[in-house]
Amino acid sequence: MAGRLVLVTGATSGIGAATAVGLAGMGATLALGVRDLKKGDAARKEIARETGNPPLEMPALDLASFRSIRSFAEAFNARHPRLDVLVNNAGIYTRDRHVTEDGLEAQFQVNYLGPFLLTMLLMKALKAGAPSRIVNVSSEAHRGSSIDFEDLQGERGYSGYRTYGRSKLAQILFTHELARHLQGTGVTVNALHPGVIRTNLGKGEYPRAFDAVRLFFKGPVRGARTSLYVATAPALEGVTGKYFKNEREATSSPASNDDAAARRLWEASLDLAGLRATPSGEARGGARSSGRTSG
Repeated sequence: MAGRLVLVTGATSGIGAATAVGLAGMGATLALGVRDLKKGDAARKEIARETGNPPLEMPALDLASFRSIRSFAEAFNARHPRLDVLVNNAGIYTRDRHVTEDGLEAQFQVNYLGPFLLTMLLMKALKAGAPSRIVNVSSEAHRGSSIDFEDLQGERGYSGYRTYGRSKLAQILFTHELARHLQGTGVTVNALHPGVIRTNLGKGEYPRAFDAVRLFFKGPVRGARTSLYVATAPALEGVTGKYFKNEREATSSPASNDDAAARRLWEASLDLAGLRATPSGEARGGARSSGRTSG
């Protein structure tokens, strides 16, 4: 990985931090996408201490804000003409429904639509870095989920876990559809389940008794193994549109392999993220919409 530029989101703790340390230890040049710059600076110092390979300084990245995502991508593209690996790792779980500044349900935006927008805005750099890789950290929580295109924002009835599962299903559908769009470019995209890991995801959102159960989960270093495998394994050169767990290719749910749903979600996401071209050829700004779609 020496000389390769890698961007990891959500790298201040948990799986993201362990993934960043692993990549830096392999010699990769790291850029961290973090919301809290103070925590990001602490993460940079810790990675430098552990590996001797300090990450680059980057502006803040808040996936709950299209404005922040666009600002981050603009700064990244201005400094770096190419990107070799993008690891979309950041995610949240919220028991109660929250709405972002863009008018969208928070889990849907942070776990799926924000990474969708970030990936699309960095696509020129990824193509310049080809052969390059996009790694989407999803979850087995996608199983049993389906996309309700008439209520993408959970306005008709909200369940934290159901919404989390849908956001992870959306990631895998995005992975499959993006792989189709990227055929022949040298850019690959794959999704993965890291395992049931002891991280800060959802901390404070569950009953306190769950914190005791959390102690028995696998640690973040073990959880990062599949992320590192998908991001770096020579055997996966050219492999795209797949789902991995335990460092092996696996079969995701039937709903995640619904090509029609993947295409429909792609179209809805372009609209919600403001990526449709106007008659002048410019992309629209971020959406402030309920996310309901028709057709």
